[in-house]
Amino acid sequence: MTVSVKLDNNIVFGDGESPLVILAGPCSLESRELALTVATRMKEITEKLELPYVFKSSYDKANRSSIDSFRGPGLDRGLRILEEVKNKLSLPVLSDVHSPEQAEIAGEILDIVQVPAFLSRQTDLVLAAGETGRIVNIKKGQFLAPWDIDQVVKKIESTGNQKILLTERGSIFGYNNLVVDMRSLVRMGETGYPVVFDATHSVQLPGGQGDRSGGERRFARPLARAATGVGIQALFVETHPEPDQALCDGPNMIPLDQMEELLTEVKEFDELRRSCGEA
Repeated sequence: MTVSVKLDNNIVFGDGESPLVILAGPCSLESRELALTVATRMKEITEKLELPYVFKSSYDKANRSSIDSFRGPGLDRGLRILEEVKNKLSLPVLSDVHSPEQAEIAGEILDIVQVPAFLSRQTDLVLAAGETGRIVNIKKGQFLAPWDIDQVVKKIESTGNQKILLTERGSIFGYNNLVVDMRSLVRMGETGYPVVFDATHSVQLPGGQGDRSGGERRFARPLARAATGVGIQALFVETHPEPDQALCDGPNMIPLDQMEELLTEVKEFDELRRSCGEA
């Protein structure tokens, strides 16, 4: 039985009745204009499809392949952009934190505090995220087995925070490659917390272009359908008006003009799964 996790604006993860929650936005906050453009269009799409929506984007991509890689506007400016999206469009917002100090500061703005996959075993960071009192989205490390997430959950629970989301984003499969084991979604769900599937990072090719990561976005859509069919409570997708011109993770992001078609499909898969009974 999945514990339901609620946002203040009545978005609910995992109560068995609420629709699939969409966590979507550009990989990085390249600009204020990009953030507002994507958030506005995604709000239009999700309202049309009657899907709850959380805007996501990173103010700092601290885990980059190269010293020359674009990281984002940084904590202060990034949080100002996220706060504007939140207030102007009445949308909840999500972003990554990379240190206990960042968690405390970002927790004042963010509705969902996200712990990046490569930092999912960093105890001080995980505890600080839990102590914000916000919903905490833990991205399961590419190097972790599904059952290893249990220990991360216990760390957050030790802070008294049980508003936890668990995200599958693929596992290391040889060099510069990831693979998704759909059994992981079921096993992670056995923790009792809502499970999120990250459709776009799961098709990333880490460091696959030497000084940057590659990706195979053509596989994101079928994986999103498959994960929704298995049973998830939220779908995480990175999107951009022009992914091939994006400053980070372009090869695996979905073009913004394809998002309505993608979300229409996954909504249908989610409704079919529900009609057949919970996984």
